[in-house]
Amino acid sequence: MPSWGAVLDQLKSVPNPLDDMRHKYLGIMHKYTGRNIITYYSAFIQKPSIDGTGIDDNDKSAFMQAVCGMDRSKGLDLILHTPGGQVAAAESLVYYLKSMFGNDIRAFVPQMAMSAGTMIALSTKEIIMGKQSNLGPIDPQFGGVSCAGIIEEFNDACKAVSANPNLAGLWGTIIGKYHPTFIGDCQKAITWADVMVTTWLTENMFSTYSDKDAAAKNVVNTLSSHNVTYSHSRHIHIDELRGLKVKVTSLENMDNRAIEDCKDLQDCVLTLHHSYMHTFASSAAIKIVESHSGNTMIISSK
Repeated sequence: MPSWGAVLDQLKSVPNPLDDMRHKYLGIMHKYTGRNIITYYSAFIQKPSIDGTGIDDNDKSAFMQAVCGMDRSKGLDLILHTPGGQVAAAESLVYYLKSMFGNDIRAFVPQMAMSAGTMIALSTKEIIMGKQSNLGPIDPQFGGVSCAGIIEEFNDACKAVSANPNLAGLWGTIIGKYHPTFIGDCQKAITWADVMVTTWLTENMFSTYSDKDAAAKNVVNTLSSHNVTYSHSRHIHIDELRGLKVKVTSLENMDNRAIEDCKDLQDCVLTLHHSYMHTFASSAAIKIVESHSGNTMIISSK
């Protein structure tokens, strides 16, 4: 009769069907594209109350592991599913990936890449989205509150008090919740994000446009405008992005060959997406970064 330890060793040796499924379809997608593939997936939909699902500096090590051993001359297809997160961490990830693959990076968005995830997508040369896919506004947040909304509220207070000094007490209570440098910090955060995304667009996706500076400014002004998008959770789909001259290719119109179990590339990408969703629903994982070559880092909730 096997001992407790022997049984445990046997259980550990049994392949995880969810891991096998993801790796299988990553391999099939590589056959479709011939490019390097890295997935960056978050459990923010399945586990909205758990901290750690957003983009942060812990992700850099996962990406370094995923890139290890790749033939970087083949470019990169980055599959994104994220609620966003820290702007500084997103900026650093983009810098790292560009240092590895140059501008030969495409972003696949099977469902959602919001906020800082949208910023990462806009740093690439092309975004591939389906009819169900969306990006989001890129206005920075402090503690879940829009920096643009805070500045708008402050400006409203200034105008209201200038017109009627008797309202100073009312507005003072509202504005008094902010610390002395908070308004300035909000403005700097907005400027930082705007300059960053504008630079990425002009240097890559819009680099061949004759009006690249104006086109990039229009994208940034639209996606960072609290008055235009109304809410940081706004879902922005293909048609609106194309109206801003963002290079978006329809996933439905990609490679229509049948390879192994997939009738086309869309089928492969969406099966892979569903595999990640099932993995999050059936495990403690909150983020997964892995490559087509099998390099995987799974970050779990504590």
